[in-house]
Amino acid sequence: MSCASELSRSHEYQSFRSSVPLRKIVVDSDGMKGWKVYDSSPKTIKCPIICLAPVSGTADIYFKQILSLSAKGYRIISAEPPVYWNVKEWCDGFKKLLDYMELDRVHLFGASLGGFLAQKFAEVNAHCPRVVSLILCNTFTDTSVFSYNDSAVVFWILPSLVLKKMVMGNFETEKVDNEMIDAIDFMVERLESLSQPELASRLTINCVRCYVQPQKICHLPITIMDVFDEYALSNDVREEMYKCYPNAKLAHLKSGGNFPYLSRSAEVNLHLQVMNNINYKTNSKQRNNVYAKMH
Repeated sequence: MSCASELSRSHEYQSFRSSVPLRKIVVDSDGMKGWKVYDSSPKTIKCPIICLAPVSGTADIYFKQILSLSAKGYRIISAEPPVYWNVKEWCDGFKKLLDYMELDRVHLFGASLGGFLAQKFAEVNAHCPRVVSLILCNTFTDTSVFSYNDSAVVFWILPSLVLKKMVMGNFETEKVDNEMIDAIDFMVERLESLSQPELASRLTINCVRCYVQPQKICHLPITIMDVFDEYALSNDVREEMYKCYPNAKLAHLKSGGNFPYLSRSAEVNLHLQVMNNINYKTNSKQRNNVYAKMH
C-alpha cells in the first residue's frame, strides 16, 4: 500500500505498526478464511473491546484507539473479516474467532457496517450472550436505507473500480477541517487496498435487505455515538436508531464526519472508556476525572 496520506506517514501510525503485530487467524475448516487482527495489551484480560470497521475499513483504522487505550491498560482488538457474503456467514466466522481467542465476553465498538454487524451478532447470540455492551458509531439498524438493495446480488461480478466509486460517493469532502481531510485520505488508501471480493462481499452484506431486531438486544448497555455535522447517513436513520434503543446512552460529537475515530479520536476514546464501563484499571476517582474532562 502506498503511504501517501498524512496519517500513514505520521509518527503515531508508524509507532502503531512497529509495536502492534498484525495476526492472521484462520477459523474455517478448509484453512482459507483468515481474520486480520491487531490485539493490544494484556492477553489475561478476557473481556476486551473489539472494534469492527465500516465497508471501506481495514483493521488498522482503529490505531488511535489501540495506542491510546492500551496505554491505559485496556485490551483493544481490531478485527477485519475475510470474505463473507451474508450476515450468517459473518456471525458464524466471528463466533469462531472469539472461540479461537478464548473470549467468552466482549464489548463491541462498530462503525457503520461494523455497527450493524455488531448488533446482528448480539441478536443472533442472544440465547447465549457473549456481548457485554455495544457502542454504535454512525450506524444503522436496517439496510433498506441504502440505494442498492435491488442490485446488491450482482456486486460479486462488478469491477473494483465501479465498487470503489460507489463507496467514494459517500465520502464528504466539503465543510471539513484538516483532521477530517486527513481521515478521508487515510480511508481512501484503505479502500484502495481492498481486493474485489473483499469489497464486493462487504457491500453485499451492507446492501442486501436485512434488519436488526432491537427487542432482542435492547436490554444490553448500548451507546449510540454520532456526529452533528454531515456524514453518509441521513437524519432519519439517526432518529430510527434512537427509537430502536430508547434507553441507550448518547455520545454526541459536534463534528467528525464519517470517521470520527480518526478525526476526533480523543473524544471517541474518552467515550469508549466511560460509556463502555470497562474500567480495568480505573478507580472511581479517575472515572470522575474522565467525566470532568468530557464536560
